Amino acid sequence: MLLSPASAGRERLRGRSLTSGPPAGLAILPVDRRVPSARGSRPRESPEASVLSVLTPPARSIDPRGQRFGAGVSAAILAAAFALGLPWLAVLVGANLAVSAAFGTRFFLPGRAWPAVRHALRLGPPAEMEHEYPPRFAQALGATFLGLAGLAFAIGATLLGWLLVGAVAALQVLLAATGICVGCRLYVLRWWVPSLFARLVRRTDRLVGVPVTAPIRYDR
Repeated sequence: MLLSPASAGRERLRGRSLTSGPPAGLAILPVDRRVPSARGSRPRESPEASVLSVLTPPARSIDPRGQRFGAGVSAAILAAAFALGLPWLAVLVGANLAVSAAFGTRFFLPGRAWPAVRHALRLGPPAEMEHEYPPRFAQALGATFLGLAGLAFAIGATLLGWLLVGAVAALQVLLAATGICVGCRLYVLRWWVPSLFARLVRRTDRLVGVPVTAPIRYDR
């Protein structure tokens, strides 16, 4: 088979690259396999990063120990409501959880004594601050359960009402004792409720003028 000089040169170069590596003076550079979303734009974010950016926008950072303290106090109040037969007290706890979920954890009355307790015990700052939205979502879930309990009390389903109250109290005890927040873990799952909650909470934060960039101050 006859080849032109140019074709012969290409065939020699091809054979050389297959057998003896690249020609002297040439280097093989790594190829960036990321695919940009459009010409001239950055590569696409991973789905996990996109979800987290939606669920945890810039917001207040809080001391997780304060949340554990408030959970313990609210669990004690719910236990007292059951022991004394005061369903309205459990409903009041649920109403306060709803306000705190909507407008910020600084409105959570059972946790308001935490700064004084921290100063009295001479505790330093926490090892890590916590984004406020997951605890607020957990409080919204607790408020929902206690609201259903209040409805059960109103229609005479007392046993069902106290079972719902007991479920909330048990989750509060779990948070206070171990730091495990079940509602916070549900918040970061891929379902539509947390993203809807995040959008609503951002609106209420703008409404009340919450400082969304500065972390919580420890002298409050």
